[in-house]
Amino acid sequence: MNLLSDSPPSMAVGKPGKLYGISAGPGDPDLITVKALKLLQQVPVVAFPAGRQGQPGIAQRIVTPWLRPEQQQVPLFFALVQDEAKLQAAWAAAAATIEPYLQQGQDVAFVSEGDVSFYSTFTYLVAALRERCPGLLAQAVPGVCSPLGAAAELGLPLTIGTQKLAVLPTLHSLSELEQALRWAEVVVLLKVSSVYPQVWQILRQHDLLRQSHIVLWATGQEQVLYSDLSQHADLQLPYFSLLLVQRSQETSKISATCGGL
Repeated sequence: MNLLSDSPPSMAVGKPGKLYGISAGPGDPDLITVKALKLLQQVPVVAFPAGRQGQPGIAQRIVTPWLRPEQQQVPLFFALVQDEAKLQAAWAAAAATIEPYLQQGQDVAFVSEGDVSFYSTFTYLVAALRERCPGLLAQAVPGVCSPLGAAAELGLPLTIGTQKLAVLPTLHSLSELEQALRWAEVVVLLKVSSVYPQVWQILRQHDLLRQSHIVLWATGQEQVLYSDLSQHADLQLPYFSLLLVQRSQETSKISATCGGL
């Protein structure tokens, strides 16, 4: 499928290229938006976070069905650590890799799983590039983020009515979860794998295990769903694991009555 428009990306000598942040969605290649797909197929250069051990990364796997053979693919290496110095060095190195393409007048699409404005590396890449190229033109194209994909796969609305939603990207302290459970009716924990045993105990103490769900690789081919965690205290979870907690039983009743969404 080719959605090329009549207006090709900028290639004029002396005119810098434009950086596009392409939201690839949580896993299913069909969840990319029409706008993102058009831009993705227009650009001559497509960049994405590199996978581990030489394997394709998540974003690359999602968009591979849509790429053209002549497009140049550029993996960028980002550090999956909390060390600020190492993170800064990785962002700077990624910017140095992308800058020559832009300076040559080529448009570049940086592809990120989920949405590029939702805890995405794209934000840091743009900041690092603007230190090198103050006049950088960048555009973010929104898409489907993982909590939305997970809720859809579970057959549940993420929120209804006046429910308050809390999203915790990384749980550095268990007190953060305790605080969120006090005021939010729906709590989403991203990358929960490293603290899952402790989180499970907190959910048990709050009698929320039956209203909690784990989603692995939402909407992707490797997707796994766990609902009612009362029998799942010892799950071995991968890095990209999402936990959805519904304090109110109202959402679950709606889903059960409607037979899912």
